Amino acid sequence: MTLCNKRSNPTSISHFNISHPQSLTTAELCAMSEYRIWPGTGKLFIRRDGKPIFLGSSKAQSLTLQRKKPAKLVWTQAWRRLHKKGLSEANLKKRRTRTNKVQRAVVGLSLDDIKKKAAQKPEFRSAQRDAALKDVKTRKKVTKSKGNSGSGVRASKVPKNVKRR
Repeated sequence: MTLCNKRSNPTSISHFNISHPQSLTTAELCAMSEYRIWPGTGKLFIRRDGKPIFLGSSKAQSLTLQRKKPAKLVWTQAWRRLHKKGLSEANLKKRRTRTNKVQRAVVGLSLDDIKKKAAQKPEFRSAQRDAALKDVKTRKKVTKSKGNSGSGVRASKVPKNVKRR
């Protein structure tokens, strides 16, 4: 198979139909789509720099001449590779290291206090919670009864960002 005539301009672009008996068993790959080009089909495109490019279809040829990037065309293998399409599930799964849970101290409580509370029995903790709730309710009753004894005049509202004394 001859790629260029000796008389042709070396800077010109040449097209050749691919049909030769040597490649009966091998299939070329299309430069645009990366599909197989079977013998007797496709075109061989010689670029100005002399690099041969195999093109499987007129669609691939047209898009190559328009200088379209294969990775931006959804139907090409380059796009599928870039966007991780069609990979087998075995290759897709990655082994990840498990994250270790770390306990940190909270403001107002040390790590030891947190561990002690976690070690306490739930009955004891619920009893503590109930006692705290009773204490809060009694305080509310006391403040409510004090509030009713007054003339019913409310204190002026103070903005939240101002500290009270």
